[in-house]
Amino acid sequence: MAKTKVIIAGAGIAGPVLAMFLKGTGYDPIIYERTESPTNHGLSLVLQPNGLKVLKLVPGLLDKVVGGRIKELVQMSVLPEDLGELSRSDAPSRGEAAMGVSVTGVRRTVFHRLLLEHAESLGIPIVFGHQLVSLEQASDSVTVTFANGKTDTASFVVGCDGLHSNTRECLFGLQEPTFTGLVQTGGLSETPEVLLGKQIVMNVYGEGAHMIAYPVNDHQTSWGFTTKEPEAKETWRAMDEEAQRKFREGPYSQWPFGAGEIISRGQNIIKYGLYDRPELESWHKGRVVLLGDAAHPTSPHIGQGANQAFEDVYHLVRLLTKYNPDAAEPSTELLSNIFTEFEKMRIARTSEFVKRARKQGEYRVVEGVEECKKRNDHFRGEPMMPPAQLQEMVVHPYAVGHSEVTLVL
Repeated sequence: MAKTKVIIAGAGIAGPVLAMFLKGTGYDPIIYERTESPTNHGLSLVLQPNGLKVLKLVPGLLDKVVGGRIKELVQMSVLPEDLGELSRSDAPSRGEAAMGVSVTGVRRTVFHRLLLEHAESLGIPIVFGHQLVSLEQASDSVTVTFANGKTDTASFVVGCDGLHSNTRECLFGLQEPTFTGLVQTGGLSETPEVLLGKQIVMNVYGEGAHMIAYPVNDHQTSWGFTTKEPEAKETWRAMDEEAQRKFREGPYSQWPFGAGEIISRGQNIIKYGLYDRPELESWHKGRVVLLGDAAHPTSPHIGQGANQAFEDVYHLVRLLTKYNPDAAEPSTELLSNIFTEFEKMRIARTSEFVKRARKQGEYRVVEGVEECKKRNDHFRGEPMMPPAQLQEMVVHPYAVGHSEVTLVL
């Protein structure tokens, strides 16, 4: 008997992982991606314990991840009136001891390529150059039409097509993302000698600016510099050479603690606005559901965007396994029940992360010496990953050794 076919819109970070989970639980996934080929978009991300526990369920995947292991979180101030280290936390090391996974910084392009290659090695088709433009739902299927005029039909569809999700627009109409008022300039640098082997996420606070930097392999550091500026659309193309030179040689290149050296060594520097979206009341209609940034895009200030998408993957497939254990062709009623339960447990949690990230960004980037001192005092008294947040990762999306999803691949 033919397996239940599932169309996944989007071959970014979430789509291939979802496809592996569906394949490993008896479904027949196919991924359609709007771009013509894998892109170089994006800089990096931090794989945190909650996301890593999801990836660990895919046999052999974590062993292939190339990244920079992170053991400590450090916060520093370059404000002349309050210069020095604000706080230091070994939460990543404690998390590794509790959960058996290492917080890891990865280059997005390298990690993305790994996900695509691993999915394809499992026989999952990934079709580029297909932008979803419409959905036609029947009683037992969904037909997708693409911008090139081609169509395909599957039992159900999952939209993993990111911030500018066509699937979301088809379901709920056009809703522009919300600019947070913050812009990030970022790049990749050869790690300065003073930071080689440090295995830290470094947050550095100045007046009207915040910098985050972390290793993505044994010799490179990824960094992002956040400021309040007019909106800058995320083209993900590098700034022109003159603009890059000015940034490398500008005042931020004089920051201490190795931060300035990172800036002065920056390559392929890009500039982009930071966006999120208002909370949706529902993530599905009929036989179509949203997941990851298509459902709950967030600004990057707490590093949970991809990790929350991986939690989505785990719980969606957990519920499919629970209520449709044979991966048979599900009725619309069954899918609606599954998608509704999925939303009930995920909307509140992801919305809290979106709000928390926006608030963190606003709190980090302040102007005026006195306001900066207040911010610094706040971060002195609050570790970057408080015990309650670490405990969240211990239990979400599942406690170690208690996964309700087993993949057969």
